[in-house]
Amino acid sequence: MTKPIYTDYFFDEPAYNTHDGGYVPLERPAVPAKPLAIPALLKPDRETATDVYYTVTAQAGETQILPGAKTKTWGYNASVLGQTIVFPVGKHIHVTLQNHLPELTTFHWHGLIVSGPYVDGGCHAPVYPGEEKHIDFTLDQPAATTWLHAHPCPSTAEQVWHGLATMVLVTDAHSASLPLPHEYGVDDIPLVLQDRRFHEDNQLDYHADYDPDGVQGPTAVINGTVNPYFDVTTQKLRLRLLDGANRREWRLHFSDDLPFTQIAGDTSLLPTPVTMTKLMLTCAERAEIVVDFKGRQPGDKVTLFADDVPIVEFRIHAFQPDNTALPEHLFTVSAPTVDPALPVRKVVMSGMDEQVMLDGKKFNMQRIDAKQPVGQAEYWDITNTNEMHGGMVHPFHMHGTSFLVISRNGHAPYPNETGFKDTVGVNPGETVRLLVKFDLPGVYMYHCHIIEHEDGGMMAQIQTYEPGKPLPKYKLMDMDTLMNAFAKERGIKPSELWMAGMESYEKMGMKM
Repeated sequence: MTKPIYTDYFFDEPAYNTHDGGYVPLERPAVPAKPLAIPALLKPDRETATDVYYTVTAQAGETQILPGAKTKTWGYNASVLGQTIVFPVGKHIHVTLQNHLPELTTFHWHGLIVSGPYVDGGCHAPVYPGEEKHIDFTLDQPAATTWLHAHPCPSTAEQVWHGLATMVLVTDAHSASLPLPHEYGVDDIPLVLQDRRFHEDNQLDYHADYDPDGVQGPTAVINGTVNPYFDVTTQKLRLRLLDGANRREWRLHFSDDLPFTQIAGDTSLLPTPVTMTKLMLTCAERAEIVVDFKGRQPGDKVTLFADDVPIVEFRIHAFQPDNTALPEHLFTVSAPTVDPALPVRKVVMSGMDEQVMLDGKKFNMQRIDAKQPVGQAEYWDITNTNEMHGGMVHPFHMHGTSFLVISRNGHAPYPNETGFKDTVGVNPGETVRLLVKFDLPGVYMYHCHIIEHEDGGMMAQIQTYEPGKPLPKYKLMDMDTLMNAFAKERGIKPSELWMAGMESYEKMGMKM
């Protein structure tokens, strides 16, 4: 039977960000093409048969993004974004976290199933300037494309805008055994999709660009490169796509509607490959796709577009024929069983601009909003009630676990979201049912991943616990301590401090 080729973006077109009042369309930059920057692989400090040791340093730098003055940026072991980190499943991983920035930050392992709140690296795990901390964990999850980004409430959006985001590849023996492109930088390519606005002397000005519904810029920046091209030397490419933007959805397609095949989502391979000509990613979602350039000749060019704007040019060179076929079966999903007597957990995302809330409340760092036993599978119904100005897609993200998408308004999920995920876009007026199980005790956040929305309070936190054991006490950061620290580091009074999200609380008459 011939498999279908999907030719739409799946999501509801009236809710695309192109309809937002504050939408910033991409513009093709009038700058020379540059080779796509491929982040270096972070080398372990040392490695044994059972353990691997890394040092991850958040640092300030300058990056030649545009002609002329260099842009002041932040990154991990690099001037912007970061070196790609590889974590093998099963090994005990030790990470030294260093902060060489002028202000506190946190290191959030988006997509890793690690304990919270301290190893997970959300708001409660600050690393202060000049400080280093040590974490360790062992991963027990499928191979996936995950990522690391800053998560200090309410400055997550601004620090990511400065550049604090990098890919983290989880590897395992099963994925390595499959006939997929595996050579990093040659046929296995990371693509971090972001957008920026550059001001005088090519500098970023987050405060000037601030929008409570999400900061956008007119210039696509891919792996920190503007107007990039990639020299193709193999018939097939595996592209690891990350929507690393603060707000922008990426609607992707190739020139001539070249079909491609999605093989993985956020936190696992898909059970079976899905062939399509169009792919939409909401903020923080990932997708791995395989593109086959069979029939292309040296000198040909294939362009990746976001809507109607070219963002990466693939320049074809001579390559050896590759007749390997993608497996019909990539991954076996083992879904946990839900006790039918358990109530369905309800989560409501509402509002736009400063009015964003989760379950009718804004985030409070000291408040535990939900509890769930470790090992107990539950259904979560995530509803997007927002219909202001036609509504918007809210990407819902959970820390500390991955979930299965069971249904959308009672119907089957999209064909490319049948593996494990940690982020899912929810259309206005839609309820998405998730199957959720936590394997580790801790405190974890769940929130909209339009980053300005989470900074503005569309976030909550859950405590997971081991049944029959006393609930552990966690030292949770409070907002006053965090704000006073930021003010001190910036050399100003707390009353003079401006941070993303503060206006959302103030305009709603709420305390952060």
